[in-house]
Amino acid sequence: MKKLLAGIFTVLIFSITPLPTQAADIQIKVDGVTIPSDVKPEMKNNRTMVPLRVISENLGARVNWSDSQIVLTKGDVKVSLRLNSTTAMKNGNSVPLDAKPYLKHNRTMVPLRFIAEMFESNVSYSNFVVTVETKPLVIDGVEVEAFQEEHHMILGGIVNQIHGHGYHEAIYNIFVENKGEVVEEPSNYSWNSSHLSPGDYYKSGQYDFLDQEGNSIKRFDIYTLVRSMDDVDQDPEVFIYEANVNQWYMFNYKASRDISQLSDTAAMNGFLTEISNDVP
Repeated sequence: MKKLLAGIFTVLIFSITPLPTQAADIQIKVDGVTIPSDVKPEMKNNRTMVPLRVISENLGARVNWSDSQIVLTKGDVKVSLRLNSTTAMKNGNSVPLDAKPYLKHNRTMVPLRFIAEMFESNVSYSNFVVTVETKPLVIDGVEVEAFQEEHHMILGGIVNQIHGHGYHEAIYNIFVENKGEVVEEPSNYSWNSSHLSPGDYYKSGQYDFLDQEGNSIKRFDIYTLVRSMDDVDQDPEVFIYEANVNQWYMFNYKASRDISQLSDTAAMNGFLTEISNDVP
C-alpha cells in the first residue's frame, strides 16, 4: 500500500509541475533587448532556429530574395542561403550549414548562431536565453552609443534615441550610400513648414550619431522641398546637410523613407526610447 501511494504521489507531482518546452522558453536578446517574434524560436539539431526577420533586422542586414535563394548583406559581407540546403555562401565562398533553413507558418527559419557569427557578432546561451552582442559602429575612430532623431511639428516636437548597433550601422550606411552631388545652400529653409512656400525647403528631421557622453560624432539634417499642388504626385526633391563639414548634398527621397522605416522597426523591436515629446 505504501509503495502504491508513493507511486500515485509521484505521478501527481509530475502532472502538476510544468516541464520546460524548448520552443516556448527560448528567448533571443540582441544588444540587451529581448526580441519579439510571432513565430517562436525552436531547437533543430541542437541549433537555435529563428525567423529570418528576427535576426536580419536586428543585425542591420538587408535581405533580398532571388527564387529560393536568400541573400543577406551588411557592409562588405554577403551571405547566401537556400531553403533545405546544408550549404551557404559567404562572399562567394562555400560554407557548411549544420541546420537547414526551412519554412514554418510562412516564416523562413534560419540558424541564429550561424547568421550572427557570419556578421562578426558574439553569441552565448544560458538558461534558455540566447544572447547576441553585435559590433558597435565606429565613426572617425569613435564608437557610436546611440542614434538620435529629432522632428519638429507645427506645435512641439519629438526626440527619440535608438540603441542597437545593427540599426546604427544600417542607418549610417543609408546616409553615406545615398549622399549625392554637392549643392548650394537653399535660399529659404526652416523647421516650420507652415511659414514656407512652394520652392522652399523644410527640415523634416535632424539625425545625430552620439558617443558615450551624448556628444554628436556625426550629424545629418534632411530637408524636403515644399511642393505645389500640381507636383504632389511626384517624389519631392530632398537635400541633406552634413553639419560637421558644413556641406549640402542631394539625397534620395526613398532613402529618407527607409530611415523612417528603420526607426519604426527599431520601435517595434524595443530599441527605440522616446526622450521628449511636447506635441499637444
